[in-house]
Amino acid sequence: MFLIDMFKKKTILPDAQTALRGREEEIPTAETHFVSGRPLKGPYPEGMKRVLFGMGCFWGAERLLWNIPGIYVTAAGYSGGLTPNPTYQETTTGLTGHAEVVLVVYDPAKASFAMLLKTFFEEHDPTQGMRQGNDIGTTYRSAIYVYDEEQLREAEAARDAFQKALTAFNHGGQITTEIGMAGPLYFAEDYHQQYLAKNPDGYCGLRGTGVSCPIGR
Repeated sequence: MFLIDMFKKKTILPDAQTALRGREEEIPTAETHFVSGRPLKGPYPEGMKRVLFGMGCFWGAERLLWNIPGIYVTAAGYSGGLTPNPTYQETTTGLTGHAEVVLVVYDPAKASFAMLLKTFFEEHDPTQGMRQGNDIGTTYRSAIYVYDEEQLREAEAARDAFQKALTAFNHGGQITTEIGMAGPLYFAEDYHQQYLAKNPDGYCGLRGTGVSCPIGR
């Protein structure tokens, strides 16, 4: 019964009464990107755009994304929840409401949003609800948090296009990706930033469906 209760707790989003209280102080993190040396929190060059992608564990997702040409900088963090300035240990309880996300700061002249969305949908399984493979809990849910209405429309259209592709290939799953305007982003602790550059043999949970998303290039 204990294991069942723990599973349920981690897969049900908390409300304002059940969420952990958090703190006013920011959790310390790295100042610069371990690979590129660029500032994680900015300032970013003029013309750059941002998006937050939740693809399960942020270690593998961040490595995938920082290697795309046109990406200025990436960072691991927590978003989409209720608890201010959560720690990693707090998010894994399921009581903060946050998803593990990757901040992607990109040059739209070199990396189109459509191409980023194509990568997002193809490189993980967006039909798994509150999990990604063996990683179980609300923190591992699929999510896209955007910063303007144009991104929102593109993300929703990409979701619909990929759903049709999944259905055509008899995948059988319904996309559960949470899509919405970005709220606060809380940067993850230093050791999570660019984790797989520091630990090349570390865990990567990314697993796609094998279905191509019919957008972007």
